[in-house]
Amino acid sequence: MKKILLLIVLFSTLLVGCSEYQKLLKSNDTTLKYKKAIIYYNEEQYVKAATLFEELMPVFRGTSKAETVSYYMAYCNYGMGDYITAGYYFRNFIKNFPDSSYAEECLYMSAYCYYKESPKPRLDQTSTKDAIDALQLYINRYPNSSRVEEGNKLIDELQDKLVYKSYLSARNYFDRESYPSAIIALQNALKDYPGSSYREELLFMLLESRFVFAVKSIEEKQNERFNLAKEEYFAFVDEYPQSKFQKDTERMIKEIEAYFGKDKSAKEDN
Repeated sequence: MKKILLLIVLFSTLLVGCSEYQKLLKSNDTTLKYKKAIIYYNEEQYVKAATLFEELMPVFRGTSKAETVSYYMAYCNYGMGDYITAGYYFRNFIKNFPDSSYAEECLYMSAYCYYKESPKPRLDQTSTKDAIDALQLYINRYPNSSRVEEGNKLIDELQDKLVYKSYLSARNYFDRESYPSAIIALQNALKDYPGSSYREELLFMLLESRFVFAVKSIEEKQNERFNLAKEEYFAFVDEYPQSKFQKDTERMIKEIEAYFGKDKSAKEDN
């Protein structure tokens, strides 16, 4: 019985709350709406708050409250987890109120919204690149900010994601034995991220791609492609003389040298 009474009380309270909110929406009292919107925001009722703030934005445009409404509108969307819309409102705030005391905070939050939208490495990384650019802009503009350290950590995290994305793309061609495409993708990965933690593996895959591509080539193309594989081998062992791939690299250079030895013998016989 007590449980039923409690449910009735809760349901009645909910109905009263909804009724009050509906009356507020229909009201022409913008001052009341403004006060209630802030209360809803502080209570983390972001949908209700955002609905009111959105209605108030054109009403308070050009007034002293316009800045506050715009600021809360951005944070309402952030609180709802809509980072795309929140980022839009944070950037819009900076555009409309560049001299505001909230401008620095909103610039950082606009970058952070891009960070929150950054997807898994296998997916398109446009938001990741946007986040890096936006965070770097913030750091350049506010080098003495207390948020710089966190911003740099986020940039490092995002850069690691781009490195891994580049590695996965190159690895995909290699695993599919599409060696011409793998060679291009591996070279791009090494060029774009020379300090990558995957560098040794990328260089090894490049060597093996060159080698297998040469082996599978028609006779007229083999000499040139085995030469490229040989150059790749010496570049690899010069950088990684004690590589974990040493056994495989030694096998490949032996086969490369055997090819050139055979080629030399054939020329001498002629």
